[in-house]
Amino acid sequence: MNVFQPINYSQKNIIKLKVLIASGAGGGTAKGRIGKYFHLKEFSKSLEKIGVDCKLVHEFDYITGFPSKSPKGWFSKKKFYDLINEYNPDVVFVDWQSHFGLETIKAGIPLFVLLRGNLWMEVESAKKTIYKDLKTRTVLNLRMKNAERVLGNCQGIFTADFLHDTIKERFPNVNCYHFLEGLDASHWYPTSGMKLQHPCVGLLVDSNMWHKSKEMLVLDEVIRAMPNTHFYWAGDGQYKDRILPVLEKHSNFHYLGSLEYPDKVREYLTEIDVYALPTGMDTLPLSCKEAMAMRNPVIATNVGGIPEMVYDNKTGFLINEGDHNKWIEKLSLLINDKELSQKIGGEAQKFVIEKFNWDIVAKRFVNVIESYLRENATEKPEKNS
Repeated sequence: MNVFQPINYSQKNIIKLKVLIASGAGGGTAKGRIGKYFHLKEFSKSLEKIGVDCKLVHEFDYITGFPSKSPKGWFSKKKFYDLINEYNPDVVFVDWQSHFGLETIKAGIPLFVLLRGNLWMEVESAKKTIYKDLKTRTVLNLRMKNAERVLGNCQGIFTADFLHDTIKERFPNVNCYHFLEGLDASHWYPTSGMKLQHPCVGLLVDSNMWHKSKEMLVLDEVIRAMPNTHFYWAGDGQYKDRILPVLEKHSNFHYLGSLEYPDKVREYLTEIDVYALPTGMDTLPLSCKEAMAMRNPVIATNVGGIPEMVYDNKTGFLINEGDHNKWIEKLSLLINDKELSQKIGGEAQKFVIEKFNWDIVAKRFVNVIESYLRENATEKPEKNS
């Protein structure tokens, strides 16, 4: 029987905080969902270092629900409730707003959600591009309904500052917490293996959302104006067929496809001279942080949460949407001025190490969780040590 007794809390009796983390978000440049899972694993390790009992799982190993591509999982909740009853978490933390979160709410367990991007903008963009027929729109609407149920009934949303007002407009009673998804800089060090033509500019981004990906087309004029500079794109996505025909007509553009994560990504970021992120919307992209951690000077579009990590003229350069002339200017500057390039790359690395340290993020996260549990405390039997 899929029944879970809601947990009661008392500050004096909590022996060790138990956090169940469910990874379900896709996207990113790593094949499958490994990139997001990889970073949540780092987060889990930092939580464990400060005494938190952590368990990280793949959400879809335990529950899928409707709509999904696996009809067998539409009605089965046994694996989810077996996990809950065996692990007995104090709180659940998810990065995907779907059935794992919905069942957590039904089970009476405090749920906290990581929201990496503007979900509503992404959905509206999808409706205008690939989700145009009735069937796919129906599926998209059902997923959005599930997501809003999760977000509207959770105990808190961790996200970037720029999304705070958007969330509050829809869910005024839900708490929002500033969350800078961290990075273990020790994983990002120079390594040999990949050979590129120089000077070169590297992109490391998937094209899964048109409102984000269409800004890559600004590079058409940039690549044409810089025939002696090579441009490399590592990534994949459903919109690549709209972008590649425009960029591949230039002999100095090279498409690499998806790279194995993290080893081949590390080789790629070692080899490039400048990291470029032309995008129509982004939060705090992991690939940008990884590039910065490897001392790459960064040029990115001035949108979304990017200004929270790329400080113009210090850790990189910010470019307004559609301004190909400014792209040409700043890329040429960094390629021709090695001293400036190294200075900005060094500042970028220092900034990422200091501000996106997982240990700091973990402590802030625990402060939020413990504060919530104290404020909502009732008796809870002591756990066996």
